[in-house]
Amino acid sequence: MSRARGRVTAWAELLRVSALATVPGDALAGAAAAGLRPNRSTLLAIGSSLCLYEAGMALNDWADRAEDAVDRPGRPLPSGRVTPRAALAASAVLTAAGLALAARAGRPALATATALTATVWAYDLHLKHTPAAPATMAAARALDVLLGAVATANSCALRAPRAAALGAAGAVGAHTYAVTAVSRHETQGGSTRTPLLALATTLTLAALTTRPSKQPTLPAAGRPIAPATARGAAVAGGPTAPAATGSQTRPATPATARPATPATARPAAPASARVAAPATARPATPASARVAAAAGPLVTAALAATYARTPATPLLHAALNPSPPLTQRSVGAGIRALIPLQATLAARSGAPGTALLVLGLAPLARALARKVSPT
Repeated sequence: MSRARGRVTAWAELLRVSALATVPGDALAGAAAAGLRPNRSTLLAIGSSLCLYEAGMALNDWADRAEDAVDRPGRPLPSGRVTPRAALAASAVLTAAGLALAARAGRPALATATALTATVWAYDLHLKHTPAAPATMAAARALDVLLGAVATANSCALRAPRAAALGAAGAVGAHTYAVTAVSRHETQGGSTRTPLLALATTLTLAALTTRPSKQPTLPAAGRPIAPATARGAAVAGGPTAPAATGSQTRPATPATARPATPATARPAAPASARVAAPATARPATPASARVAAAAGPLVTAALAATYARTPATPLLHAALNPSPPLTQRSVGAGIRALIPLQATLAARSGAPGTALLVLGLAPLARALARKVSPT
């Protein structure tokens, strides 16, 4: 029994399961930024993201097994608890599973997942030890956000999600860039400037995400809300309405002078629909909707403060004392800070329910981090 438990622990360390709780929020934040509610395709995108994330973790340790033998001999591969062949095979299987799940969410989702896969494999096999490493990892996280937006939009018969999804992807990518830059010093330490820059990035993102979104919210079905002018066009000119020509008014055509309406033509609208509604006849906004609209900015600000507070102290400690243990701790806090950032982006997009769902993953991430390091 203890031997089996040891194997489970080794694979949990290899796959860094404590960081898994940061993954679903990418797709959920992307869907919320697109103005859409989560649906079946969103769940497929989350499953694809989880598989591709774990594939990247296994491939990362496989590619770094020689380096870890010197810097981290207790890792699963250097210690012999997991063989390199098993780690590589797991990465291949998880990659195939992630692409298969994305394919079920539609071609746009598969194309995005393919780009995400190429980015992850390029990072692990070559770019990780180059100056392009932070940008590559940032691109991977940004693509993960777009995967949720694209998959959800495709299921709603939308050709592309709103541009606001790009903003959410950019925010997650910027945070990931900062954390990855700090992680490059977690085994040797010695950097004071990088944690300070990461802290500045965090505070800037927290301030930017509190600004209200200017994009209109889409309904659950994914169709844009029709503007008021389009809704009024159908009721502005019924058969009895006079037609304006220049400065004169042309009288309505008598009913007897009208040609017969073909049977295939659209039936006439009821009389009540032909009467133009006055400008003051808008339905009253429910009290609950007014309260939600007023509380939205407050919820977003509270979540943004939570996001900024999560990595702030560890990053400051790492800047004051850039030792490997404190640097690794700041990297772990930066990874966990993704969850409140994703929740902030969802709340900013007018999806408080999604924001609370994402934030609910934070206790799970903290509990798992106590057992398995996310770095």
